[in-house]
Parts: sequence; structure tokens; C-alpha cells
Amino acid sequence: MNKADSERMAGILQSMGYQQASAELEADLVLYNTCTIRDNAEQKVYSYLGRQARRKRSNPHLKLVVAGCVAQQEGEALLRRVPELDLVMGPQHANRLELLLTQVDSGKQVVATDDNKILEDVTIPRRDSKICAWVNVIYGCNERCTYCVVPSVRGKEQSRQPEAIHMEMQGLAALGFREITLLGQNIDAYGRDLPGITAEGRRQNTLTDLLHHVHDVEGIERIRFATSHPRYFTDRLIEACAGLPKLCEHFHIPFQSGDNNVLKAMARGYTVERYRRIIDRIRELMPDAAISSDVIVAFPGETDDQFRQTLKLIEQVGFDQVNTAAYSPRPNTPAATWPNQLPEAVKVERLQELNALVENTARQRNARYDGRVEEVLAEGINPKDPDQLMGRTRSNRLTFFAAKGPEGCSYSPGDLVDVRIDSVRSFSLSGTPLR
Repeated sequence: MNKADSERMAGILQSMGYQQASAELEADLVLYNTCTIRDNAEQKVYSYLGRQARRKRSNPHLKLVVAGCVAQQEGEALLRRVPELDLVMGPQHANRLELLLTQVDSGKQVVATDDNKILEDVTIPRRDSKICAWVNVIYGCNERCTYCVVPSVRGKEQSRQPEAIHMEMQGLAALGFREITLLGQNIDAYGRDLPGITAEGRRQNTLTDLLHHVHDVEGIERIRFATSHPRYFTDRLIEACAGLPKLCEHFHIPFQSGDNNVLKAMARGYTVERYRRIIDRIRELMPDAAISSDVIVAFPGETDDQFRQTLKLIEQVGFDQVNTAAYSPRPNTPAATWPNQLPEAVKVERLQELNALVENTARQRNARYDGRVEEVLAEGINPKDPDQLMGRTRSNRLTFFAAKGPEGCSYSPGDLVDVRIDSVRSFSLSGTPLR
């Protein structure tokens, strides 16, 4: 989501005549798009700002902007901590960057963190890829997980109209994009704030309906979506993914903990058994589907036995990839105030054990690709080897292969290439193109 926001803001700056500087400390305008989901990410922001604040004292024309979730969380307090800042703006204001910078140019120090209705966005992102694009479909989050700061910094759910999403995807296809990832903080909640009930009493404009609606966009070969919430991941959605050829067999569904009591304390709204049923149904219809997830260890009060339940779930499911984190208290979240916080030493120990298991599981899962032929969408040149291309399988495995194939044929970014997998690692593959 932050990458998509960054591309939108970069596009606005480009339309205003800005060009990307060769180095951070040489720029006339510096914008940090920030994340506050964990404390270490937030602390990096202040480290970067310290360097820029020193620059500004000798160069008053330098413009300093903090955008994103730290900006929303701290608001005016950020100005008191770093008075050299010109603009503090929350994620709901990303598409208002030009207007806000105009206010800065008039001599104002601006804070934009109020609730803002995100209307259909007419900005043109400066996309990092020419092959794969992010498309926002829902902003914000209405969940109230006890550890999570996202709802307070990204605001309430706001779904885009399906026609606008379809039109954006058509425009991307016309520019040569081949793969789209539909984005939402809680994407399965798409459409809850849109009107529409069928004659059978079913809500229309669900994520499932949207997938059917955008599937016919000519030129788009692959569609993905993220991030999902187990509470809203329905059988109807799974069946749609199995039945729509462009939908990739990769699902990112965070489980956060393998213990029901911890999940209840987190206010996640589902049980381990419910999560397992979702995975079982996906694998029933798409046996080779890749499953990735997020997990938090050392949540307040988590016992060693409860931690072991998380390890057990990872072993049972066999995830292709898991993003891991030790619990980090965040401002304005209930869990941050609880007295049963765990020591840092416990967090470090559990995270190390978890990471070792995750890497081993990923290696075992990746082993199934050895010797197989996989369709890879070439996304770009391997920065470590100009004779290789890099891309992803439908199951989202990063894959490297030679830019030249049999009989002297060559491949370019955007090509769909059949690759025989010759080498398997924990988090990537290498292979030989066949045609």
C-alpha cells in the first residue's frame, strides 16, 4: 500500500516539473513516505529527518515533507519535534500533494491529517514497473485488532467504484502492463460501503463481484489481490479464484497466531479451525496454490505453549512464505497498555526460532518446483546479472532465467516464458527458458 501511495505522490511531483535527484542529500525537495506498523520503521524516519534538518538550517529553500502513517499518527507533534518540516500529511491526503505544496510555497507550515474523503483519483502515478501495477480498490480499515495502528492512521474503509477500477485497468493495459495487483488494507471487505443488494438478498459489489467485473480487461494476463482477512475470506471468493483463469494461485492471508486465546485477545474475529478450513478449501480447488501469511510472536501474555501452537500451525499448513514480527507496542492501541508485556529477550528468542522454521518450510515448499516447467512473467533484468531476466511464477515465486533462449531467441520484460526450474532456494528459483 505504501509503495502504491509513493508512486502516486511521485507522479504528482513529476507533473509539477520535479525530477528525481541523484542522491537524497542533494534534493531540493525530500518526501519521506512513512510506516508506523512497527516501532523500528518509525525510528528510521527520525534518523533520516535529523540529517535533512541539519541541511535545511544552511539551505532554507529545501522543502521537507513527511507523508504516510507516522505523519498521521504524530500530526502537529511532529512539527514540534522537527520544526524544520514544511509539510506533514497523512495517507488520505496523498492525492492532494500539489495543493498542499502550493500552500507551502505561500509561506505556510502545513499539517494535513484530518479525515478526507478519497474521491476518484485523477493523478497519474510514476510507476516503478512497466509490467506490473498496483491498483487501489479500497482505502482504510474498519477492523479493531488490539495491536494494530492502521485504522487510526489510514481511516475508515472507502471502496472505489467498480467502473472506475475497470477503467484504470483498461488504461494500464493500453500502456502495456500485463499484471495487476488489486490493493486494500483489508481487501476482502471491498464494497461493504457501496450500495446494492441482489434479489436473493446477497450484497453486491463484493470483492468476488469485482474480480468477475475486471477479469475481461483485454491485455491484462494476471490478476492478484492483497491483503486478505480470514474473517471475510469466503467460499464464493475461493471458487471465483479457481474458476477465473487470470486469477493467480497465490493468496496472502495473515493468521497472526496459532492459538485461539491469543487470536481472541488480538480481536481477530476467527479461530485457528476457521483459518484451516479456508486453507483446506483453497487446496481442494487449487492443490498447487501458494499460501503466504503474516504472524506476530510474543504478543502480550503469550505463553510458551501458545507460541508452540503457532509453530505447529506453520508446520501443518506448510506456508510458502511468512512475514514474521515480534510484537511491537503501537500508540493508541489497547494491547500497548496491557501490563502483561513480554521481555525483549523472549521476543528475540521466539522470533529467531520462528524464522528458522519459516525458512525451512519455505525451502521444503519450494522443492516441489524442481524440474517442473513454470510460466514466468518477465518483469526486468536481474540487477546482479545483465544476461538474466527476473520474474515471477503464477504462484509468486521469484525466478531467474537466461535472457536468451533456445535457437537464439531472446526475451524481454513483459514476455510470458516457460521456464524449466533447475535450481531451488528458500525464497527464489532459477531455470532454463524452453521457448
